[in-house]
Amino acid sequence: MNILKKIFALAAIVGAAGFINTASAQEAPDALIKRISTDVLDTAKADKDIQAGNKKKILALVQEKILPYVDFQRMTSLAAGQAWREATPEQQAQLIQEFRSLLVYTYSGVISSVKDQKITFAPMRGDAAATDGVEVRSQVIQPRGDTVRLNYRMEKLDSGWKIYDISILGAWLVETYKGTFESEIAKGGMAGLIKTLADKNKVLAN
Repeated sequence: MNILKKIFALAAIVGAAGFINTASAQEAPDALIKRISTDVLDTAKADKDIQAGNKKKILALVQEKILPYVDFQRMTSLAAGQAWREATPEQQAQLIQEFRSLLVYTYSGVISSVKDQKITFAPMRGDAAATDGVEVRSQVIQPRGDTVRLNYRMEKLDSGWKIYDISILGAWLVETYKGTFESEIAKGGMAGLIKTLADKNKVLAN
């Protein structure tokens, strides 16, 4: 896993964790990100099994604290572009599942690397009353003092605020995967892309 993927994964971990409840649905997006970021980092730092790379515990943490706050359908449709609209409902469902699994394994692979990172926030971009396109901006300060700028694009659904894209230093996750998706679709169509992702997930599952 290269450094870009690791940082994207860390971005999703610190920005997408939390429990679904009525209170969180009422929170402003930046307040929600701040609260749940602290929660997930503290959990990862305090759990010796997670620090040691216990896969079962890491996957449980991902399932509990990350997945509820990511809109995988929108993220997947944006990454697939025109091909998404041409795909059958069955293909769309399969692609969401495989892309979701890929991101889950990616997140899980770096949770054990969380040590002494700290997070600071800048004022969010967007109208406070908006329900889409809001950007929550943050910086992850690494133990050596290096700073990584991370932004989150968020939307408000009936269930609360969701993340549908993440950027590191201006490079958005959806755009990063869009090129890969386009290449695989050009070679083997939507079925080929789904198979490629499924094959990667089988390897990551071991």
